[in-house]
Amino acid sequence: MTDFSVRYRCVLERIQEAAARSRRDPASIRLIAVTKTVSAERIREAVACGVGDIGENRLQEALPKREALAGLNITWHFIGHLQTNKAKKVVEAFDWVQSVDRSELAQKLNQQAAPKRLPVLIEMKLHAEETKSGVEESHLPQLVEALAHCEHLELRGLMAIPPFLEDPEAVRPYFKRLRELARRFGLDELSMGMSHDFEVAIEEGATIVRVGSALFGERR
Repeated sequence: MTDFSVRYRCVLERIQEAAARSRRDPASIRLIAVTKTVSAERIREAVACGVGDIGENRLQEALPKREALAGLNITWHFIGHLQTNKAKKVVEAFDWVQSVDRSELAQKLNQQAAPKRLPVLIEMKLHAEETKSGVEESHLPQLVEALAHCEHLELRGLMAIPPFLEDPEAVRPYFKRLRELARRFGLDELSMGMSHDFEVAIEEGATIVRVGSALFGERR
C-alpha cells in the first residue's frame, strides 16, 4: 500500500465520519484533490487509487499536467483567481470554474464557453483578508443576476476560502454563513473546507471539499 493510498483512505474515512455526525450521505460529498505543485505522475497515482476530481489554482501549471494525463477519467476544477485574459484557455482545459468573482469575468467565460454549458461557482469573500479573492456579500445579488443572463454558464453554488485558523471550530461561522447565502439564492453546491477543517465544513453542509496536503503531504 502506497503512502498516497493510506492518506486517501484516511481522508475518505474522515469524510464518512463527518457525514455520519451530520446525518448525511457520504456519497453526496465530492472530494477534490488539490494538486498545486503535485506532479502529473503523482496525480496519475491518485487517479489509480480512485480520485476522480482534480483542482488546480494556476493555469500555467495545470496545462502541462492536463496534457500529460489526457485520456484519464478526470474532472478538472479551476479553483484559483482567474484573470479575464485567461478565460479562453481555462474554458478549454477545465470542466468547472469555482472562482467566478465579478461580472466581467462571468461575461468573458460565457463568451468562451459557447456552445456548451460550463458549471461555475461564485467565490465569496467572507472576511477582510486582502490577499484573498472573492465577491463581497453586498455585491452577491448583482453577480447572481449577471450569471442568470449568461446562457452558457450554469451557476451551481458558492465557494469560499475562510481565514486559516488553528482551531477548525473557529472557522465554523464562515461555513455557516456560506450555507445561509447559498440557501438564500437557491444554490445547491457548497465548496468549502480544506485539509485542516473539511470535517467542520461537512458538518455545516459542504458538498465539495478541496483537500491537498492531507492527501499529498506538505508542499515541497
